[in-house]
Amino acid sequence: MYQTLEELESACLSCKKCSLYKTRTNVVVGAGNPKAKVMFVGEGPGEQEDLQGKPFVGRSGQLLDKMLDAVDLNRNENIYIANIVKCRPPKNRDPLPEEQEICIGWLNGQFRLIQPKIIVCLGRIAAAKLIHPNFRIMKEHGIFTEKSGVLMMATLHPAALLRNPNNKPGAFEDFLKLRAKMDELGIK
Repeated sequence: MYQTLEELESACLSCKKCSLYKTRTNVVVGAGNPKAKVMFVGEGPGEQEDLQGKPFVGRSGQLLDKMLDAVDLNRNENIYIANIVKCRPPKNRDPLPEEQEICIGWLNGQFRLIQPKIIVCLGRIAAAKLIHPNFRIMKEHGIFTEKSGVLMMATLHPAALLRNPNNKPGAFEDFLKLRAKMDELGIK
């Protein structure tokens, strides 16, 4: 059991528990404010994330930053961003269930150390892993549910919004709901 986020990150950087380590350039542990009360969780790193070792830095990350900015959130100030798996799946494929299961311990450690009040799942895969296995992103996005004292909500993954821009207004509504929930709970 790690006592600090730094200890967890250091151990995670040398992880070889699943085969994803064989094709990674960098382990993408997470980024943001470790004292944040809001945590965003995606499925896994993409190409740019693998190259830079940081989550959501490619085109989808740029869109995420714009949406965060629109509701007065900032990845360096008041949120923390992580992924279900910490290494890029080959050709950006979905992380396999066994890869998710092997890697989830790192994310659970991050939850334990950061202690977010709200977790926002970015996309279906993160929502299915964290909220419930049969999560239907188009029907259930923007709905808060409580698990173990933590509020959880899913929104559409920014990469999906880049592929289907018509869904951006609905996803932005989710960000407005997040901001309203934060204000209701007194989270800055």
